[in-house]
Amino acid sequence: MNELALSYPAAFLIGLLGSTHCLGMCGGISASLSMALPVGPGFRLRQLTMLLAFNGGRIGSYVLIATLVALLSVSATNQWAMLGPVLRAGAGMLLILMGLSMGQWWYGIRHVERLGAPVWRRLQPLTARVLPVRNPLQALMLGSLWGWLPCGLVYSTLGWAVLQPTTTAAAGTMLFFGLGTLPSMFATGLAATWIQKLRTNRWFRQFAGAMMVGFGVWTIPWGAWVS
Repeated sequence: MNELALSYPAAFLIGLLGSTHCLGMCGGISASLSMALPVGPGFRLRQLTMLLAFNGGRIGSYVLIATLVALLSVSATNQWAMLGPVLRAGAGMLLILMGLSMGQWWYGIRHVERLGAPVWRRLQPLTARVLPVRNPLQALMLGSLWGWLPCGLVYSTLGWAVLQPTTTAAAGTMLFFGLGTLPSMFATGLAATWIQKLRTNRWFRQFAGAMMVGFGVWTIPWGAWVS
């Protein structure tokens, strides 16, 4: 089985396992979209529509970011073949850092998240223009902006996604990652208490963190350094 065949389901699993981190970064805004809706006939349908629009915008931003970064990384790797192992090692280290944070062992990934702060400072004021969210279009716009929020989990998966041989594959990897985050985001928006309990469950966080570290170790091209 080739690496591309493995990347999509693995990216989905990373998103699914990273649910606890997603809840901390985006869960609040997702829940607020539902609470802002007036209760009445058709409430559940309006709720699902708003959540779908917000998360669609968020995932769309992930795909866009992956496409932009992959255009640079694929070009650079084609020109300098030695960059391939370096990029893989960097992606693996990001996944390991994210796993350590998810398992609540070490929070060094926060230093990586700060790299995206300058971009977010420019985009954050734009969110005020679509708040309060009253319709799906505003929810879509808010999600598109929120997808640029500095997030170690996104950066970790992005570093792995851009290792794919084409920009289309990189974008697809981030799409599957985003789809993996949907269950927890929808559950939060629908006020599911079980997902909140999952977020605070130490055993689940450590299991998810260990799995993420495993992905990172698997990604690092150890043979490139010992051969």
